[in-house]
Amino acid sequence: MQGKLSAFLILFAAVLWGTTGTTQAFAPENAHPIAIGTIRLAVGGLFLLSLVLLFGKLELKNWPMKATILAALSMALYQPLFFSAVTVTGVAIGTVVAIGSAPILSGLLEWLFFKTRPSKIWWCSTFLSISGCTLLFINRESTYVDPIGVVMALGAGLSFASYTLASRDMVQKFSSLNVVAIIFTLSAIFLAPFLFIFDMSWVASLQGVGVSIQLGVVATGIAYFLFAKGLAKVSSSTAVTLALAEPLTAALLGVFLLGESLNTIAWLGIGLLITGIAILIGSSRSSKRKNEAAGTVSSQVNN
Repeated sequence: MQGKLSAFLILFAAVLWGTTGTTQAFAPENAHPIAIGTIRLAVGGLFLLSLVLLFGKLELKNWPMKATILAALSMALYQPLFFSAVTVTGVAIGTVVAIGSAPILSGLLEWLFFKTRPSKIWWCSTFLSISGCTLLFINRESTYVDPIGVVMALGAGLSFASYTLASRDMVQKFSSLNVVAIIFTLSAIFLAPFLFIFDMSWVASLQGVGVSIQLGVVATGIAYFLFAKGLAKVSSSTAVTLALAEPLTAALLGVFLLGESLNTIAWLGIGLLITGIAILIGSSRSSKRKNEAAGTVSSQVNN
């Protein structure tokens, strides 16, 4: 798998994540957002673990427990932090701060721990994508900046960036399916107490079952498996920037499925998001060509 294909896998994963908001809109009225997030991880973890056991890929020899716990905790923390931030400070500010901060935090963490300095192309595409995300959400409702909500949104962004950084090295050494199955099963265990705090009766309804399967199997199990496959060949900072296709998908689904409307500024934001993502995918292709050229020159020198 080369860089460009890996970028498309991550992009497709982000598209599946983008269906989360639309799916939640069809959830029963008594379903609390944090409860939905908990069920999402529980169903996703069970689905992935079942696949691992079915295909006999469970391998725990020399397994990196510290990285696994960090990744699982990061994913578990993301759910309540994000949903709480959106509740406290509103959808617009909560989404922009959480999703917009993740690529920057990921780039800084990668620079700090792996001494890998983000490229100029990454900075350019990330700036365009975050600007697009801001324009897309900032005009969807009246904005109210609550300091506590902003802190929680930053925590959500840091959680996603930390998950990506912690799991990247793992997917390069172990089966991607194995990695996500163990991480999400552990994440579901961490969030299990929420099952006893919130009303979970909605899960037993036909509507609740459908929402749980869509969120757990498609938007979590399949999506994070694709993300892990792509992450094996793409830097964590690039992967998190590509994940900004999530709000783009959510906005478009809102327009075409939920009857929402977008103003001119929001459509401009969509254009910037698409441009930023296209630049990153194009840079992956260029990097592949450079690596192939370097390999050819090296081979000729050795011969």
